[in-house]
Amino acid sequence: MASKVIPWYKKKHVSQVKSDYAYHHTHSVVKQQTERKSSSKSVSKVQAQATEAMAEPAYTIPAFRQRTAEETEEYQRVTKNVGKGLAVIQEELHRMRISTKAQVDSLAIQKEVRDMMYKRSDLLDEIPKMPDFLLALRPHTVWEKTPVKLFCTVQGNPRPVVQWYKGGVPVNPLNAPGKYKIENKYGVHSLIISRCVVSDTAEYSAVATNPHGTATSKATVTVKKPAGTGESCHLGLVPRLTEIHASKLEVSLLDRFSVSFGVEGGSISLVCSMVVVPDLPNVPPLAQWYRDDKLLKPGKLAEMSVGGGEACLTLPHLAKDDEGLYTLRIFTKDGTAEHSAYLFVSDAAPSAAGAPGAPMSVKAYDINSDYVLVAWKPPNTVNEAAITGYFVDRCEAGSDTWVQCNDAPVKVCKYPVHGLSVGHSYRFRVRAVNNAGISRPSRKSDKVTALDAAESERLQGTEEGVPSAPGQVIATRNTKSSVFVQWEPPKHAKNLMGYYIDGRAVGSKEWFPCNHKPFKHTRFVVHGLIPGETYVFRVQAVNVFGLSDESQESSPIAVESALATPSAPFGITMLSCDGSSMVLAWKSPKHCGGSKVNAYYIDKRNADTSVWKEVNLTPITERICTVDNLTEGNFYEFKIQAANLAGVGVPSAPSAPLKCEAWTMEEPGPAYDLSFSEVRGHSLVVLWKAPVYTGASAVTGYLVEMAKKGSSEFVTLTQEAVSHRYLQVKNLEEGESYVFKVRAVNGNGVGKPSQLSQPVCAKALPGTKEIVAGVDEETGDIFLSLEACEICETSKFVWSKNYKPIGDCPRISTSTKGRTSRLTFINPDKDDLGKYSAVVTDTDGVSSSYTLTEDALNTMLELSHAIRNPIVPLKHGLNYEILEKGHVRFWLQAVKLSPSVSYRFIVNDKEITSAEGQKISHDVSTGIIQMTVDLFTRANEGTYTVQIHDGKAKTQSSLVLVGDVFKAALKEAEFQRKEHIRKQGPHFSQYLYFTVTEDCTVMLACNVANVKKETTFHWYKEDEEIVPETPPNVMSGACAIPLPLFSRKDQGVFKATVSDDRGKDTSLLDISGQVFDDIINALAQNAGASASELVLQCTPEGIRLQCYMNYYTEEMKTIWKHKESKIASSEKMRIGGTAEMAWMQICDPSDKEKGHYSIEISDGVKTHTRTFDLSGQAYTDAYEEYLRLKAAAFAEKNRGRVVGGLPDVVTIMEEKSLSLTCTVWGEPIPEVTWFKNEQEVASCEHTKVTFDGGKFASLIINKVTPDDSGKYSINVRNKYGGEFVEITVSVYKHGEQIPEPKLGHPKAATSVPQKSSAPSSKAPTPAPPKAQTPAPLMKSPTPASTPVPKSPTPVPKSPTPTPKSATPAPKSPTPTPKSPTPTMGRGVKSPTPPRFMKSPTPPRK
Repeated sequence: MASKVIPWYKKKHVSQVKSDYAYHHTHSVVKQQTERKSSSKSVSKVQAQATEAMAEPAYTIPAFRQRTAEETEEYQRVTKNVGKGLAVIQEELHRMRISTKAQVDSLAIQKEVRDMMYKRSDLLDEIPKMPDFLLALRPHTVWEKTPVKLFCTVQGNPRPVVQWYKGGVPVNPLNAPGKYKIENKYGVHSLIISRCVVSDTAEYSAVATNPHGTATSKATVTVKKPAGTGESCHLGLVPRLTEIHASKLEVSLLDRFSVSFGVEGGSISLVCSMVVVPDLPNVPPLAQWYRDDKLLKPGKLAEMSVGGGEACLTLPHLAKDDEGLYTLRIFTKDGTAEHSAYLFVSDAAPSAAGAPGAPMSVKAYDINSDYVLVAWKPPNTVNEAAITGYFVDRCEAGSDTWVQCNDAPVKVCKYPVHGLSVGHSYRFRVRAVNNAGISRPSRKSDKVTALDAAESERLQGTEEGVPSAPGQVIATRNTKSSVFVQWEPPKHAKNLMGYYIDGRAVGSKEWFPCNHKPFKHTRFVVHGLIPGETYVFRVQAVNVFGLSDESQESSPIAVESALATPSAPFGITMLSCDGSSMVLAWKSPKHCGGSKVNAYYIDKRNADTSVWKEVNLTPITERICTVDNLTEGNFYEFKIQAANLAGVGVPSAPSAPLKCEAWTMEEPGPAYDLSFSEVRGHSLVVLWKAPVYTGASAVTGYLVEMAKKGSSEFVTLTQEAVSHRYLQVKNLEEGESYVFKVRAVNGNGVGKPSQLSQPVCAKALPGTKEIVAGVDEETGDIFLSLEACEICETSKFVWSKNYKPIGDCPRISTSTKGRTSRLTFINPDKDDLGKYSAVVTDTDGVSSSYTLTEDALNTMLELSHAIRNPIVPLKHGLNYEILEKGHVRFWLQAVKLSPSVSYRFIVNDKEITSAEGQKISHDVSTGIIQMTVDLFTRANEGTYTVQIHDGKAKTQSSLVLVGDVFKAALKEAEFQRKEHIRKQGPHFSQYLYFTVTEDCTVMLACNVANVKKETTFHWYKEDEEIVPETPPNVMSGACAIPLPLFSRKDQGVFKATVSDDRGKDTSLLDISGQVFDDIINALAQNAGASASELVLQCTPEGIRLQCYMNYYTEEMKTIWKHKESKIASSEKMRIGGTAEMAWMQICDPSDKEKGHYSIEISDGVKTHTRTFDLSGQAYTDAYEEYLRLKAAAFAEKNRGRVVGGLPDVVTIMEEKSLSLTCTVWGEPIPEVTWFKNEQEVASCEHTKVTFDGGKFASLIINKVTPDDSGKYSINVRNKYGGEFVEITVSVYKHGEQIPEPKLGHPKAATSVPQKSSAPSSKAPTPAPPKAQTPAPLMKSPTPASTPVPKSPTPVPKSPTPTPKSATPAPKSPTPTPKSPTPTMGRGVKSPTPPRFMKSPTPPRK
């Protein structure tokens, strides 16, 4: 504001301005002149109101605020002439008032004439009148899917009501939502039909009705289909539409796209929202997109859309070719609206570490029939190795196969591609090569065709070599995140393509690329920098031969906004008024101009004048000021200017007129200066200052209200008034904007609301960091630290406690270094607890807070004490461990030890040193200090202490080894000594233990060590040696013995011994109690997991449910249940099992036994359950099978059979007598028939057949001859069945050698079951095969016969049933033990085994 003072005699034009202004603003003066002519004060009031009505003229505020000595002298000289100047101005004003009065009177007369005319018109309006259409409906012809609007204007008194009809049918918008819209605005009635279809073709009418009559207007709407879409309307009319060109629209751009950053291979959208008037869906604005002033066309690489209030450009496949300045140009009614922003595209991740970026701008030149010259631009190399060459690839159009054109890398950025086919189209791409690898391929070129055509474009220039380095580089401030860089062009351009700009943060060695595509101009704006950081820049020139040398680095520059004057303050509000002064407050400028605002200047004026007067000549540093010397009852306006190093900024907009009237209300005035801190995605802190005017009593609290931006619905955030002047607001919607206001409360009520805050968006700044609490590792000071995500030269860190600024406080000190500020507590205690916050000024709201709790403070105090009173930190305190041979090691471990560490071992208050039997040592690398005692005895009981000194730090650690603790250590040491002695010879490395195999075999196992070939191993049970089938192999290191079919019989103490000439070791395992239970549970776990579902098996005794498993023993915890009730074994319900299954048999079943059955096998952890539902058809079938088997068993029991006495083979000498006698049984008594060679033998003198007592059957052959040799058989049978037994008889002559007996082949009897893989329960009982019986005693008188008995042949088992079979095949009868086969003496009866025995046990699964 330091403008030059203008003398009064040079201000003549001011009066002219005022005169012109008064001439045009007289309306309000007219009333005062006409209504108050008799009032003596009328002239002054008219003058005041006329002045009030005047708008502010082009007024220049005096330029001096802080005057120099020369300016003060000039001001005093001018002041002497003020009186003369005021007199001239007053005369001029008086003349103007007289002129204005005449003009006002004239205007008043004109107004009176107009009022008379309006009254006449009002009278005419009261006359009744029937409806009349001033503007009738017009016919329309439109295209399909376009809207049409019918409108008309009708008059009448009273106002008519208009009804719309289509073809005589009323139009009801509710019947077709969105189709019709009826409006009535300003007397114009309209019907809008959206998206017309052919069926909308009709005659439409508007009928206007009032009490005095009806009027109708009609028009036809014709809807046409576009050509090629079908038949047109039957009227065949051509529509005529009013053409609206896009350039006739009014377009205003709103949210604009900013500087953007993308990565190769990604995608990005540039969006700009706008307001279009009128907004016609079928006529979008005409928008054009440019990149570096070149018009872009829609395609696969650039997708464009306009509509819905926004224009969008999408680049779906980003490449560095897309980098540049993008401009959106929209044609409007007044010309064009434009917006531009730069898009940066960085290299994608390289295919190999250190590989260069991809080349760009691949184009084809000199297109000929046999070759094409391909050229490109090189990539920027910052930290990568230099590029050694390029590979060029080609791809024929329509193919995806790329072919490398050059075998060796080409070093320049152009290459002639030969070997093309005439008329074929090709695309090209390029890859860069350096020592680390090959880059990603560039974007492929446009398609070119190899033709003998004129050259479209050639590369110009013949100079070879890279350009020289650019000249001086200068960087200047631009914005808080960008820097403006400019440089001198190289002296030798050599067909320059552009420039690459690199940047580096001061203090870092890594350069980063600022652009990724050669930039053609010598000035560039580098975006995306960290605010407050300092950078240097360099530039390289680029041509087809590569990159030039780097230019010299620019001077370091901090990223700050360019220095400018601050923007205008705003939000001027009155905080108090006493009738002669006002207290004003205002908000800081939104932009400080890159320098701290250090002064404010206030101007005021009477609301009825246009002359501004200065309030303060000296600058005001605070944003609150008391304006004195005001007149009570007058209205005042104020405006404020802010100043910084760059000067005085623009003035604010004038405040609303504020009345100087003393405040006398009892409620408090408004709070003011609302600000925000710690803005995050879902929370923020709002702060304010107390009202200046407190009312009739002190302020007791505050109410805070919040609303979303643009909404008038405020929500009170505090149920009760809060006493402090801040509030943390939570549960906000991220990205949403909110406004706040605060009301102060005192004992008399709620005061005025504060001025509405500026909208704040609930979103954290990028890179926001929180306050961190810590302890300085060197000094031990407790501190809070904040690293700002952005900062500028004028920024300061303002620390507060409970949101009250911390001033000069002896308990706290603050320091700032770079972007980090630290608050250090001097002597922290409970008084320092609270919430600490920090705000970084002149930023976009960088702030954070930290609540210091008592627990956190105590933790940091402990750490601080440890740092200030250093100790040697220990990982492990003093401890002991028992080593081999019974040695005891006392040790501790420090976190870190220096080579100069010293320490002492003290035992029972006596220092000890290394000596025989004890060794003391330490290891600096691991931090371990130890003492080893070789022989630990009762004399070693006591207290052990280690004292450590390491530099300034020291520590000690103690171990009390007395009482039970010592006894346990001594016992362990003695045990280890014995163990060491034991292990000198063969010993058990793992004592006896048990395992259970998959087939449920219990294995006792152990591991041995230190054995040799002579070492022996023995097994014992209850001190009785067990000799396993396979001798133990001690050299393998493992020995085991199986206990198959484990049961209670295997209980006992098992012992294993290993010994040789070096000693003996023993291991015991007592299999009883818990060990036995554990083995049974392990078996149960295996058995339960392998258990099949319950299967049904019928027997002659009843119905049996069976569960097959790998192994079963009665010691397992198995429970059978019927209908969830436990079953106890009884005569009715028998429970049992075999090694391969568990069964439960229902004897003589009845209907009571129907129901659900289950078996539960428990292994101590898990219960395995299998179920069977014995009801319904399953029970009926089982019961029938039981009855059948019962009958078959009865028949088997009572059928005829040979009980015993007959041999299989008989050898007898000629002339001897042969007696074949056997015992038979059957009920009823069976019939007996003898056969020889299948011919019935009749009783005669030579062969006598007898059957005595229904029990003994005999065949006696007297004096046998060779003719009596043959196959004899006996058939015993009754009504239940029978048995057929064969005997082979051989007769030899006297003196001949006794022939070897030849066994006969038994025939199958009729009552033995036949082999069957899965017999059904209803299958008839098969007859068993013939059971072989040893030869009966021969009753021959000659003892020369030698009958050879035949061993009974066991019946083979039936096939194992499959697990899924509901009725598995019954197990075959248990084989009878083989009988001995001695040579039978004459007259001796051989023992007879039973012929058949039914076994209920089915075969193993």
